Amino acid sequence: MLQGHPPMARELPGFATDRLPANPAELFGAWLTGAFAAGVLDPQVVTLSTVDTDGCPDARVLVLRGIDVPGAGWVFAADADSPKGRQLAVRPKAAITVYWPLLGRQIRVRGLVETASPEESALDFLDRSPWSRAAALVGHQSEPLTSLEVYENAAREARRRLEADSKTITPGHTVYTLRASEVEFWQGDATRRHVRVHYSRNEVGATSGAWARTLLWP
Repeated sequence: MLQGHPPMARELPGFATDRLPANPAELFGAWLTGAFAAGVLDPQVVTLSTVDTDGCPDARVLVLRGIDVPGAGWVFAADADSPKGRQLAVRPKAAITVYWPLLGRQIRVRGLVETASPEESALDFLDRSPWSRAAALVGHQSEPLTSLEVYENAAREARRRLEADSKTITPGHTVYTLRASEVEFWQGDATRRHVRVHYSRNEVGATSGAWARTLLWP
């Protein structure tokens, strides 16, 4: 069945590697802007990968909250008591993967994860939509749920709390920044002449300093 659906059998954009910025976060911003302009649905949605205490990888989709271009940081938020929050508390390393099928573009980011101050995290929480804040106030993320009715009751109570006090904040809400040590940009091609550009810090494992840029074999 899958053989009848070849991937990337369409016209895809090129990737000019002769005029790349020194900072990969700047290139990410340009690609993200291009994705919005091209009509990619939810291009700010990324896959965050972490590792649990047994060394088993875990991954989930979440919304990117921002890009710190000078610091090459990819910003996201989560509840500190969620599985990803607990995993990051023990092993503060992660990877972010983005794939936009419409453009045939993939971006991979790896690095250390920093935790923002409670004040910054609170501001991020209050900047969210009422529906998003209510969902966060419900809590119990990834825990067993006996029925959807139980959830609806909890959601109504969370909305009631917000109506009573719009400044209500869930204490576990935390802003994280993945400080990149490696970033790879991949442009697919229908003839499999894919183009890959890899950025890495000049010092292995570093999250600051100059970047080295290298073309990779497809």
